[in-house]
Order: sequence, then C-alpha cells, then structure tokens
Amino acid sequence: MKVYIGWDQRDIAADRVCKSTLLKHASIPVEIINLKEFEMRARGLYWRPFHVCSGRNPADPEAYPNGQMVDDVDGKPFSTGFSFTRFLIPELEEFKDEWVLFMDADMMWRADIAELQAYTEEQKAIICVKHSYAPPDTHKMDGVVQEVYNRKNWSSVMLMNPSRCRALDRDTVNTSKGSYLHGMFWLEDDQIGELPVEWNFLCGHNDPNVIDPKIVHFTRGTADMGWVDEPFADDWIQALAEADPTL
Repeated sequence: MKVYIGWDQRDIAADRVCKSTLLKHASIPVEIINLKEFEMRARGLYWRPFHVCSGRNPADPEAYPNGQMVDDVDGKPFSTGFSFTRFLIPELEEFKDEWVLFMDADMMWRADIAELQAYTEEQKAIICVKHSYAPPDTHKMDGVVQEVYNRKNWSSVMLMNPSRCRALDRDTVNTSKGSYLHGMFWLEDDQIGELPVEWNFLCGHNDPNVIDPKIVHFTRGTADMGWVDEPFADDWIQALAEADPTL
C-alpha cells in the first residue's frame, strides 16, 4: 500500500516514529511518501496564500499568537504545512483507481496496515473514522491555535480512492475554504465510508480503558513538544529511541 504522511519541519521526530512503527508492524510492502508543501509549490500544484503572524497585540486577547499561520483564503488559522496539501493526493495519484492512505505525522502504529485492506472493498471515495470531536483546548502542539470545525479529524487518517475524488482538482484545493475541504463537503455523505475508532484514537478524547488503539493520534501534541502525560506517551518516547535515524 502507498502511504502519504504529512510533513512539517516541527514534526521530524513525530514523522520518524510514525514511519518506524508503521514498518515495524507491516506484513505487506509499504511505499511511504512525505507530503511536503514546498515540493507541491515547486511543482505548481499548490499556491494557496497564507501569512504568519509576526506579533501579538496585548490589547487584543483574541489576536493570534506570534508565529501562527493564517490561511488567506478564509482568514482561519491552521497548524501544519500539510493542512491543505493532503487534498492534492488524488491529483498526485492521477485519479487512479488504486487505494492509498493519508495520515498526519503525529501518529504511532500498533497494528498491521494490511488489516486496512479489508475496508478497501467498499465502493466509497474516502474511508475514515467519523469522530464527533470538539476539543476544549484553545491551543495544541507548540502553542498553535486549536481550531474547531465540522468533522474535525476525519481527514487526519483517510483511505482514499483517487478515481472517486475527482472534485479535488488543484484549483479546488487552492481556492476552497478549509471547512469545505476538511468537512468533506466535496463528497456526498454516502461516498464516505467508516473505519472503527481504533484506527484513529485521539489522545485526550478517546478512552484508552475502553478502546485498544491500532493507530494512536497525538492530536494535542507529541512528547517532544511537552505532552508527556498523554496516553501512550511513554510508548512514543520508546519508539523514538528505537527508530531508524535515517527515516
């Protein structure tokens, strides 16, 4: 299976853990591709404008913090370099009829990716965990704004059939509001299949006493960013220590 992993320069350690644990448990060949924003821009696939906040107005408590990235299409904050580029995957795959997987970098595998192949038999465009998730935290990771939107985190793990995602051409990805893309409003509801929650366990939201995760998602932040009290943080630290440094 081909796996696209979102890449951000702040997620180097997370990316290494994600790759190493994926490969550790995989019983099938896996092709891993890092989805890098600057490469998409260099190829002419991505030109979505944004700006970075350069200072905070102490008189305005609602102002975004220094360093916060803000999308110029809809004026909303976003967290990573792959917040929108994930939706270019169908075009990168030339809209072929072959399932691929996208996932955020801040994840740790505890199961075999081959198990996901059973879900690709569904006649869907996207298959994901359909979270009902409105985080109470106002910030996450290294201090970036925690934005709340419809169908939050549905797009953080996606089995995608590019041939059924033709609405996601480069113009749509570059000009549509983030809520339209992440909310999957470019699809009919019956085109979105469902994965069990084990495949995108959200730390700080899902209960580890109830759910045995196959993929742990450190959505609030990984241990190297200070989130050492999250469920499975010790396992993540151990996985980082054991990871191949060349990944």
